Amino acid sequence: MSERYEIEKKWAREKYKVMMHSQKHYNLIREVLKKDVDMEELTNLIEEAYEVKPTKGSMENAYNHIWGYFKKICTEKEREASKQMKAGFMNDELNREELLKFISHLADKYKVEYLQNSSILHSNHRQNKMNG
Repeated sequence: MSERYEIEKKWAREKYKVMMHSQKHYNLIREVLKKDVDMEELTNLIEEAYEVKPTKGSMENAYNHIWGYFKKICTEKEREASKQMKAGFMNDELNREELLKFISHLADKYKVEYLQNSSILHSNHRQNKMNG
C-alpha cells in the first residue's frame, strides 16, 4: 500500500481526537494534507495537537461533528439523550468519558465503522471489549 493511503488512514483514525484537542491543528492538518505530506510530518502535527488540553468548546465541537453520523438514524429517545448528555457535559455534570461512552455505544449499535475505528473512542472500555 502506498504511503499516501496509510496517511489518509491515519488521519481518518485521528481526526476527531485532534479536533477535540485543537481546532487550529485540525485545520492546519487539513491544509497540509492537500499537499505532499509524509507520515512523519503528519504524526508530528497530530502529537502536537494532543499536547493541547481540550476545552469544553473544542469537545462540544467534536461531539457535534460526530453526532452528525447519528442524527438521521437514531431514535427520538437517543436524540433526547444526546441533548441531555451534551447539556450535562457543558454544565459539568458529566465528564468527557461519559459523553464518549454514549457515542461509542451508538457507533456499535449502528455499526458506524468509521467511528468505531476512530481514536477518539478508543478508551479502555472499547479496548477491553475488542480484546475480550
